[in-house]
Amino acid sequence: MTIQKRSREEIAVIIAKDIPDGSYVNLGIGLPTNVAKHLPKDKEIFLHSENGVLAFGPPPAPGEEDPDLVNAGKELVTLLPGGCFMHHGDSFDIMRGGHLDICVLGAFQVALNGDLANWHTGREDDIPAVGGAMDLAVGAKRIFVYMEHTTKKGEAKIVNQLSYPITGEQCVDRIYTDLCIIDLKGGQAHVIEMVEGLTFDELQAVTECPLVDARI
Repeated sequence: MTIQKRSREEIAVIIAKDIPDGSYVNLGIGLPTNVAKHLPKDKEIFLHSENGVLAFGPPPAPGEEDPDLVNAGKELVTLLPGGCFMHHGDSFDIMRGGHLDICVLGAFQVALNGDLANWHTGREDDIPAVGGAMDLAVGAKRIFVYMEHTTKKGEAKIVNQLSYPITGEQCVDRIYTDLCIIDLKGGQAHVIEMVEGLTFDELQAVTECPLVDARI
């Protein structure tokens, strides 16, 4: 059977469904902002952006854009009823004060113990862009990582130990990739779901750290 990897949009749909009703959620710059497009309409989820927006919604319809209403990635968004703006300092108080239930972040690498690397690869010609990632990694109650399972060269991104500069220690709770969903707990990587057509051995072959098959 041919393995059908999930597209980035398909991963976003799964993450959106997994966010509990009533959650306060930050979506990191880049891939994670896709999640805002797919939040279920029957849930009340409060999206936070570090530039000082709370309770924003999906991108605006053509002709309804407001150039002053953007997320931290400078992408156009909408404001939901009850949404608000705030000073940058107040926004970081939310991030650092434990007020966010979930933060969805992209990653270059995630280690078996939950260490996260997502701001720099360590190469001299790369431009470092940490932003508020370090604050989010330690401030949110749960960290979801949204990424492809391997690099473009086929190298594992879920590893035993980070080789890239660290963002946060032991902070990642769950990883969503184009191949599977992994929960990190108790020093182990528990595979709770995989794409159709992929065997557990095939998944292990593209993952550096040992995996535990926790599928029901």
